[in-house]
Amino acid sequence: MSDVTGQQSGKGAGRQPGKGSEPLLKTGDRLVVASHNEGKVREIRDLLEPFGIETVSAAELDLPEPEETGTTFAANALIKAESAANEAGIAALADDSGLEVEALGGEPGIFSARWGGEEKDFDLAMTRVHEALEEKGAASPAERRANFICALCLALPGGERGMSDHRIFEGRVFGHINWPPRGDRGFGYDPIFTPDGHDLTFAEMEPQAKHDMSHRAAAFKLFVESCFENNGNA
Repeated sequence: MSDVTGQQSGKGAGRQPGKGSEPLLKTGDRLVVASHNEGKVREIRDLLEPFGIETVSAAELDLPEPEETGTTFAANALIKAESAANEAGIAALADDSGLEVEALGGEPGIFSARWGGEEKDFDLAMTRVHEALEEKGAASPAERRANFICALCLALPGGERGMSDHRIFEGRVFGHINWPPRGDRGFGYDPIFTPDGHDLTFAEMEPQAKHDMSHRAAAFKLFVESCFENNGNA
C-alpha cells in the first residue's frame, strides 16, 4: 500500500457541514477549476463528477493566469483560487502541486513546472531531475526518495480585498524516482514516479488506480469532508 498523508488549513479550517455552518458546496453548484493545465482539470473533474458539481475550467472562461508569487504550494493555490473566484464570481477550486525529491533538498518543489522551461516541457523536466540525481550519485530507490504534494484551495468570491472564505487541503504520496520514464498515461512527472508498495509508475496505472492513491486524492478527501453537504454523500 502506498504511503499517503493529508492536512487541512486556512480560513474556515476545521468547520464541518452540520456543525454550526452551512456547507460550502452542494449538488448542482457551479465551480471553476482554476487551472489551464488540461491534465489537472481532467483529474479534478473526474473526482468531482460523483458529487453533481458542474465544473468549468479557467481556460474555458478565458480567465487570466495570475502570477504565482507564493513560496509554498498552499500560497500559490490560494492565489489561483482567489483570482478565479473573483474573476468568475463563483466558487473556485485551485490545485498547486509538484514533485519533491529528498536528495535534491526538496527540489523541484514549487518550481516543478518551471524545470521544464518556458514551454513547460516535462520530458526536459524529468531529464533534469534524473541528471541532478546522477550528479548526487543517487542510484538506488532508497537514495531516490520522493513525494508528490498537492495543495487544493477552495475560495469563494469576496469584496475588494478578495475572498470571503477559503480552505486549503494538502495531500502527499510517497515513493521513489525511477529511470527511464515508463508509461504514457497521466501527465507531468508521472512516468518517473513509482509510489511505495507498487511496481507501476503513475503513468502506467489505470487512471482510477492512480486517483485512489494520489496526492490529489488525499487532498480531495479532506476537501469533500469539509465542504460538501453531508460530506458529499447524496
